[in-house]
Amino acid sequence: MSMMRAARLYGVGEPFQVDEIPVPIPSGADVLVRVRACGVVPNLRNVTTFYPKWFPGLPLPAFPAIFGLDAAGEIAALGPDVFGLEVGQRVYVNPLRFCRTCSRCRRGHYNDCSSIVFQGYFGGSVNGQAMFDRYPWGGLSEYMVAPGAEMVTLGDEVSFATATRFGYLGTAYAALRKAHVGPDTTVLIYGATGTIGVGAILCCLALGVPKILAVARNEALLDKLKQWAPRRISTFSTKHGPAKDWVASQTDGILANVVLEALAPEAPAAAMTDLLACTARLGAIASVGGAKETIPFDPQWLMVSGIRYFGSGWFTTAEAQGMSDLVSADIIDLSVIENRCFTLDQVNDALDFACDRSDGGMCNVVVTP
Repeated sequence: MSMMRAARLYGVGEPFQVDEIPVPIPSGADVLVRVRACGVVPNLRNVTTFYPKWFPGLPLPAFPAIFGLDAAGEIAALGPDVFGLEVGQRVYVNPLRFCRTCSRCRRGHYNDCSSIVFQGYFGGSVNGQAMFDRYPWGGLSEYMVAPGAEMVTLGDEVSFATATRFGYLGTAYAALRKAHVGPDTTVLIYGATGTIGVGAILCCLALGVPKILAVARNEALLDKLKQWAPRRISTFSTKHGPAKDWVASQTDGILANVVLEALAPEAPAAAMTDLLACTARLGAIASVGGAKETIPFDPQWLMVSGIRYFGSGWFTTAEAQGMSDLVSADIIDLSVIENRCFTLDQVNDALDFACDRSDGGMCNVVVTP
């Protein structure tokens, strides 16, 4: 096959249209992946509509652009410098692209690469356009080329649709590992019913956390979460006010050893203040979300309490491979998440559905090119 179909965006805020373009050819240490599924999240609309206004110094893929962050499929061809991978292998494509040769990459700080981008999504560096030019194919296409080193192999037990959840699941997984969660920790997930929050709940269950405190607004979705493990998951709706007193009642006054902040970008500063107050002494706060307002807090309280506050924006391919193995072994159980699939021609419908879904992070929106 020399031609393929791809959903492309011709301008900020415009709908996608499906075009026929040449199938790319892998070179060097890259591989060609036949995309079978690609995840669609509500933030894709923000990226394709507001990103240039929010971050005018950072690039998007050049228009007409192929977006699509979380792609899964089969390896269709190998570049001449690829070893240890085979045609036909089932893979998830980690979309984080970095050059490996700048001064930051040579020191192993790949997340601080001077050309870092998310393939098929947005740039995190002013030098990112060159990386987009090197890898212009997102997951909303029949084929894409990406580095062989960023392939996460999938067990036969993991469907391609399920694997498209790995991006947001991996974000939660990496943050929880940085916070050293396990059987000796109580974890509070603040923003528990969103895409990252739901993934964090599932990862906590897999990592042996005995007490998981889920905080969000939607009581119906919180009730669904609790049914996954009623003896380990306790829930609280912010409709009833700040969570601190409730967290204290669940922990004999100790509060949460680890707080994972998974709020939506439009969250108020009051929510951030609330979750800070829920953190135990010598605890850790992992931020994977955000808020629309500046957060007021006392740095002396942070110091005196011995609390770690850190951000965790993505994950390594090594972390994703470990996570994939846990999914294959049913230790991370993604069967509770519903996959809603759309064809490539329905990509605009898929994005509308992702933005308006009522099941929060319990529904995974997928395009199948």
